[in-house]
Order: sequence, then structure tokens, then C-alpha cells
Amino acid sequence: MESVLSAMVPVGNPAGGQSLLGTIKIAVLPIAKVFTMCFLGFLMASKYVNILPASGRKLLNGLVFSLLLPCLIFSQLGQAVTLEKMLEWWFIPMNVVLGSISGSIIGFIVASIVRPPYPFFKFSIIQIGIGNIGNVPLVLIAALCRDTSNPFGDSEKCSTDGTAYISFGQWVGAIILYTYVFNMLAPPPEGTFYIEDANLPLKSPAKDAPLEQVPLLLQEDAPEELDALKRGKIKQFLVFLHFKLNLKQILQPPIIASILAMFLGAIPFLKRLIFTTDAPLFFFTDSCIILGEAMIPCILLALGGNLIDGPGSSKLGFRTTAAIIFGRLVLVPPVGLGIVTLADKLGFLPAGDKMFKFVLLLQHTMPTSVLSGAVANLRGCGREAAAVLFWVHIFATISMAGWIVLYLNLLF
Repeated sequence: MESVLSAMVPVGNPAGGQSLLGTIKIAVLPIAKVFTMCFLGFLMASKYVNILPASGRKLLNGLVFSLLLPCLIFSQLGQAVTLEKMLEWWFIPMNVVLGSISGSIIGFIVASIVRPPYPFFKFSIIQIGIGNIGNVPLVLIAALCRDTSNPFGDSEKCSTDGTAYISFGQWVGAIILYTYVFNMLAPPPEGTFYIEDANLPLKSPAKDAPLEQVPLLLQEDAPEELDALKRGKIKQFLVFLHFKLNLKQILQPPIIASILAMFLGAIPFLKRLIFTTDAPLFFFTDSCIILGEAMIPCILLALGGNLIDGPGSSKLGFRTTAAIIFGRLVLVPPVGLGIVTLADKLGFLPAGDKMFKFVLLLQHTMPTSVLSGAVANLRGCGREAAAVLFWVHIFATISMAGWIVLYLNLLF
């Protein structure tokens, strides 16, 4: 069958001079690997095997997020980054911001046309506008670079550079997630996304209240303490920043690992002390490398297991759900391609670095962010977020393969 297709497809110069069939193979194989590992997680979580029940998946997700992913980011980003490279890579976080802005504009247009049921208008914008810029791209890069016939050359360099580029943009994504997304997903004036339950008393209204309704400072009854309050303006400002920026949520383990790796990697003395193979503290980095290698299979098993619950009882309806899938997977990537192409024409990207461009393009191609689903769950619309994540990831296995084929043909 392959020989028949090879004869039918002209031999052009796509990825690395291979035929179009070879390019499709390079693009589809990573998706196939991801799908296979997700299916195994789905099987392990099914009632027939039940090795990964809900409690086990929660523990596995916590292990990945708190240990394995930070170890991967720290070891790969720390080894690759320098101060010069950080200045050279400035467009990666900018691309994340531009992707969120353009995606949200597309989401607003789609939501205005489809008119999702109240109060899920802003929810629909977020589900279209905010993509997964961390976990899924890391998995795809790892699967792509593992193949020795990949068009980016040496497998080890391919994996290290790709992981470093992706990790470098995650801190911006976290700030967007816990500021912009958190506020956009605030409950409606009724206090709940499920209006029929609005007349029920809330068990903990202060916890579920929008961030803007939480008092920034406790009120003081004693007027004689006004002078002390004036002297504590700096402290008051810091408390204000803490609540408005939600710093505790932003400073998650992967973000701390990214910041630490950039700081240590940017200082030559510390980099030689920790990240080079003959460094006295390289045993710590090597331990992080070993732990980081377990991140990919663990997160895919957990993701596949989470799909066992299915789309759930969503109130979005077929029309809105289909519009979100179409907007995220079909409308957003071409706009991202335009942004990256324009940036390349303006000289904002490192010349000749194809992996750099590929990562930028992947940031616009990914399905809806899993962490945005976690924020949605905190804000009270977790069922709808779970339904969207389920269907978007199902269809993303097809769309990502198609977009990767296009990207490889444009790059090589």
C-alpha cells in the first residue's frame, strides 16, 4: 500500500526532501503515539480493568504537575538557556500573548454568531481563545524527536531545543490563565452558572464569590489606627497585588521551575555549576532528567483515563460545542500562521531555526488548555469545561496531524 501511495504522490521537497507521504508519516506518527498511550490510559481506567480509578488519576495528575513536569522543565530549559538566548527568544512569550488575543477575538466573533446559552458567552470565548501551550506540545515534540528520521536532525538536540522553547513561554501562559481567564470565567450576577439553582443557599459564598467581591483588606474599626494604615501603604499595595494577580495560583511548580531554570541558566558560573555534564552538582540535574522522562507517559495515561467519564451533562448544546471545536481547531491556526509568518518577515525570529518557528506554530494549533478547565472548575462551570475538553481532544488528533503536515511542508 505504501509503495502504491509513493508512486501516486510526487517526490517534492517537503520535510527534509522526503515525499509528501513521508511528511504525512512524520506528522501522523507522533499523534498516533499520543493516541495509543491515551487509549491505554482509557483502558486502565475502564470498569473492566479499573487500575486507574478517579482517585488514582487525581494522584497521578498531582505527581505530574508537582514533580515530573517541573523536573523536565528545569533540566531541559536550564541546559539550553543562556542570557543571550533569552534575549533572542523574546518573541516566544509575545507569541503566547498574541495567540491569546487573536484567539479571544475569534472566540468573540464565533460566540456572537452562535449565541451560546446564558451565561456561557465568555466561557465560549475562553474555550476558543486559550490553547494548551505546555503539556500537549511537550508530548508532541518528544514523540516527533524520538524518531531518528525527523526533519529537525539530531534527536537529542531536537528534543532539548523544543522543550526549552515550549518551557520558555509557559510562565506567560500561567499569568494569562490566572488573571484574564480567571476573571472571564467569573460567575454571572445570579452567583452560579446553573440559574435553576440560583435560589439555593450557597454553602460558602465567600469562597465562590468573584475575586472582585473579596475584600482586599479587613476593615478596621478603630479610627486611631489610621496612621498605622498610612504607614503600611506598601504592605497594602502588596496585598492588593496578591489578590488582583492571584500570585499564589500563578506561582505553580512548573512556573517556579521555569523561572529558576532561566535564572540559573542565565548566569554562566551557576550554569557551569549545575547544568554541564562535568559540573559538581550535575547529579541533581541528571536526577531531574530521569524523573522528567516519566512525565510524558504519565500525563498521557492520566489524560486518557480522564476521558472515561465522557462528555458529561453539558448545558452548552451541540451547536455551541461544535462551534467551539471548529473555532479552536480550524479558525485559530491560520491566524497563528499569519502572525508567525509576519514576525518572520519582520526579522523577529532567529534566522534558520526551524524548530523555533515550529514551536511558535504549535502554540496556535493546540486544543483547549487543560488548565483552563481546572480554572473553570474552580469558578463553577467544570461540567461544561470537561465536555469541551473531551470533544476538542478527540477531534484534535485529526486536526493537529493536518496542520503539522502543512507546517513541515512550509518549513522544509
